[in-house]
Amino acid sequence: METSKKKTINNTMAVYLRYLKLERNYSPHTIEAYNRDIMKLNSFLVQKGIRIEEACLDNLRDFAVSLHDIGIGMVSQCRILSGVRSYYRFLMLDGYRDDDPSELLESPQTGKHLPEVLTTAEVDAMEDAIDLSKWEGHRNRAIIEVLFSCGLRVSELVGLRLADLYLDEQYVRVKGKGMKERLVPISEKAINELMLWFACRSEMNIKAGEEDYVFLNRRGAHLTRTMILIMVKAVAAEAGINKTISPHTLRHSFATALLEGGADLRVIQELLGHECIDTTEIYTHLDTQFLRSTILNHHPRNIRKE
Repeated sequence: METSKKKTINNTMAVYLRYLKLERNYSPHTIEAYNRDIMKLNSFLVQKGIRIEEACLDNLRDFAVSLHDIGIGMVSQCRILSGVRSYYRFLMLDGYRDDDPSELLESPQTGKHLPEVLTTAEVDAMEDAIDLSKWEGHRNRAIIEVLFSCGLRVSELVGLRLADLYLDEQYVRVKGKGMKERLVPISEKAINELMLWFACRSEMNIKAGEEDYVFLNRRGAHLTRTMILIMVKAVAAEAGINKTISPHTLRHSFATALLEGGADLRVIQELLGHECIDTTEIYTHLDTQFLRSTILNHHPRNIRKE
């Protein structure tokens, strides 16, 4: 006799999304992205008369090929297929299927992507380019300095609350992916920039329910990720920095500066909130470039005599 789970297999998407929220503690943004990925697969399979819960490996490989054929980039393909694997892994672990058809599903090889990084001098140039005569000047300087000094994700920054700041002890409490908390030290410079921003913030009319957010917009509500992206790009352009800049660039710069300064990779992993050390190891490639440049420019065997 079939189990009750197999009788209700049509409801697997609702159960899966609830699983992501309650057991995996994923953010609404992440859950929405996973839902979109599965809906893409479902639309593809429906056209072929296949129920998503009954798809086989060949069906999933055909779907992967279709993503390439319609011009979706390799990074996006990898993300979508990651969502597909998560869904079928759930079906198997929760007893809806006896196997995981995505187990042998391969993602396209994107190669090692080395992100742009900023030097400390470039970060200083960005902060110096900010017009402090504008109401948001000190806020924007504080945002850039906190991103660089603490290595926060932009989503972590927009969610930062006054209750998360322990400035006397010089650390902040960060709620990362899956609502996992970590403690990150904060520099004196970042604290100074925050205090200047707080002096301006205290004169604002803050919306009800928004009082505890650290960073606010002109209307007294907390910032969005898009607002911070636009600001960071504008400040970089004003500073004359010709690199592809985003808030995440400051996070990369934080990690790279630590590694160049001799920090252990495991410590950097903890500070960044990476679940897997493999994610953190991208910075070893950046550090290798730095070390090579240092040797070429400073080792006595490489310095040309005048």
